[in-house]
Amino acid sequence: MDKIMFIETGMGIDVHGQNITKAAVRAVKNAIHFNSMPGIRSVLPGNSLDNMRVNVKLAVPCDKEKLDIDAVKEALPYGIVTVEVMDGGMLTTSGIVLADKGDQNDLMYIVVASVEVGY
Repeated sequence: MDKIMFIETGMGIDVHGQNITKAAVRAVKNAIHFNSMPGIRSVLPGNSLDNMRVNVKLAVPCDKEKLDIDAVKEALPYGIVTVEVMDGGMLTTSGIVLADKGDQNDLMYIVVASVEVGY
């Protein structure tokens, strides 16, 4: 990406089920959910959303090998998306194990996301 125009941040949690992908997708959606970029086309090369670049940085606490990068990319509606994964986030107790929610233990998975938008 030659020029970063926006950086949005968010957090996502899977309270029950210990699904790192679910937490990551929620973090990305949280980062972009409250934003609108109505003038973005006017500054993109060719005035096209096809030329927008989106770089997602995810700080995940565990299970990196189980993270579905394609599912994370699908959470972004436009642009050419890349995803970087690093250590971070948090594991903490939910205080209860709910087998009907798929819990293997009482851990909540918390992922932090940074979404960079530019061209």
